[in-house]
Amino acid sequence: MKNLGIILLFTLLGLGCSNKISNTPLQLHIGVSKTVINPPIGSFIAGDKQNRRFIGVLDSLYAKAVVFYDGENSMALVTLDCIGLLYQDLQKIRKKTSELKFDIPFSSDNIVISSTHTHSGPDVVGLWGKDFSQTGVDSVYMDFLVKTVAEQIHKASKNLQESSIRYGQNEFGEEWVANICHEEIDRSVTVLQFLDNNQNNIVTLTNFACHPTYMDAVFSEISADYLAGFYREMEKKWGGEHLFLQGAIGGWIQPIDKEGGYQKAIQRGTELALSATASLMEAKTLSSSKINFSKQTVFFPVMNEAWQQLSAGGIIVDREVTDVIESEVVWFSIGEATFASHPGETAPVYSLNTKDLMPNGPKFILGLSQDALGYIIKPAYFDNPELPHAAYLTRMSLGKQTGEELMKSLTELSKENTKEKIRN
Repeated sequence: MKNLGIILLFTLLGLGCSNKISNTPLQLHIGVSKTVINPPIGSFIAGDKQNRRFIGVLDSLYAKAVVFYDGENSMALVTLDCIGLLYQDLQKIRKKTSELKFDIPFSSDNIVISSTHTHSGPDVVGLWGKDFSQTGVDSVYMDFLVKTVAEQIHKASKNLQESSIRYGQNEFGEEWVANICHEEIDRSVTVLQFLDNNQNNIVTLTNFACHPTYMDAVFSEISADYLAGFYREMEKKWGGEHLFLQGAIGGWIQPIDKEGGYQKAIQRGTELALSATASLMEAKTLSSSKINFSKQTVFFPVMNEAWQQLSAGGIIVDREVTDVIESEVVWFSIGEATFASHPGETAPVYSLNTKDLMPNGPKFILGLSQDALGYIIKPAYFDNPELPHAAYLTRMSLGKQTGEELMKSLTELSKENTKEKIRN
């Protein structure tokens, strides 16, 4: 009986310890990796006119991967300096990543790819070849890109370290960023910073909306455009790595001082970094680091026959386009920070509407993420061809219903994410 009592006592103590551990907040672990993804000289340049080829390098393009692991759930966020990676290539990256062995529980479904939309990067869509008789996509380069991104995700997962999280918010760009359709604009700069146990920067995530088009149709060199200045200044100030998350730039968010060329681009990127840095001088700390991740497959109606013709003609490679096109949106949160993807260049109204669905805390709109489906604009542009730039914007869009379908899916995902948070 005495031995039985001792056993019972240790059992109860053990249960008490177990409960205590399970109620302890999980520490977020984060790993980062990056590499250069410059295309070969002579490759087609994405953006503006067709049949433009690279003749040199002004600054390098990057694939940057961050893996998050909260002890239970994990995910990867990748930024690419390119015009916009398409959904079929995301699927190839997922397949390649699933073939790699991870030391943590990791699902390739939980990969988010966000493109910065530089117009001085390679044609990864197909529209900027010699003409519409052939695609501008280099299949060898695309194989390299898919393999490289998968490898960077894997490497990032090997570099995990404990982190704390803080964020800053600001507004920026009044002097040089405009919606040239004279409508809404989201000028917010939102920064999430992950610090190691010595309070050194591991990585920052900065969300801002503006086309990187200082170099567009003017230079024939590889460049991340104004983001090159942003990367340099952030690295100089903070060390560690820095990801730029493009926002809602459709309908049509552009620099209005392009005559300054490359030096002006670097200046504006540097100023953006200074604005991000200023916001972190009054940073707030996240109280949670729990990851919640959800995604939804969406079949967007295709009202623009040009998309079907581009697919049938092999200009857009490996993408089936019928009366619908398959794509994806994601909604995830890291503690109180909430992220939502937009699979193209969305009008700022959709950024503002998406943020209205988000709870209090830092809010991130990931434009050109999971896909690059052209302009996602207000239905009014299809109804009234007299609106500024309506002819161009509608010609580069799937159709009138895209924005409505996007918001319907994001609304459903926001509710799902809220329920998941309550369960946790």
